[in-house]
Amino acid sequence: MIRVFVREFSGYLSSLIAYMVIGVFLTAIGLLTWVFPETSVLDYGYADMDTLFSTAPYVFIFLIPAITMKTFAEEKKMGTLELLLTKPLSEVQIVWGKFFAAWGLAVLALLPTVVYYFSVSALGNPKGNIDAAAVVGSYIGLILLAAIFTSVGVLASALTQNQIVAFIVAAFLCFLQYIGFDSFSAFAGAQALLVKQMGILYHYESLSRGLIDSRDVVYALSVTGFFTLCTVLTINSRLW
Repeated sequence: MIRVFVREFSGYLSSLIAYMVIGVFLTAIGLLTWVFPETSVLDYGYADMDTLFSTAPYVFIFLIPAITMKTFAEEKKMGTLELLLTKPLSEVQIVWGKFFAAWGLAVLALLPTVVYYFSVSALGNPKGNIDAAAVVGSYIGLILLAAIFTSVGVLASALTQNQIVAFIVAAFLCFLQYIGFDSFSAFAGAQALLVKQMGILYHYESLSRGLIDSRDVVYALSVTGFFTLCTVLTINSRLW
């Protein structure tokens, strides 16, 4: 798995993908957080990072599928997937190696935004007047959210050899998983809360309050594991 991770991650860093992903993410988040009047922290009047944590998931919906769309689709199109499968690596190791490489790139794009915390903290009145617990919880939520989106993207890439199709399918599934259940809960009647709890948004908002609940973490890890298992089964079905 480590060999696959190193191969994939170095492949990202040796191409323009990593730098484009990080550049696009930071530009979009920076404009939304500091420039656009409707969402700017400077115009909001409160020293918090709600803008970052409320808009980053929507940026991730498109950004992470762009990272993952080539993980398996390109291998299948180039005919190198069979060669990779002949190496002394199990399908599980291959899938997890590719997953961690894509997830690592998404987390790497998120790291520079830590500077925003110190900037917003310095703007507080008094200085340092910011809810640090909520910020930490929100970052944990974003990292777990990136893991779920990455697992969805890798699965979408394993289903097709067309990278554009993989991107569209992954973006749709990420969007559906993030707010779809929350929207459907309006029609669920007495089961509305249960339907909400099946979606990511409910658990992400819970983490954003600064309370690290083990149920939210287990949910994220379980969903990530489920989609990763589906990817392994998809690769295995190709071998059958």
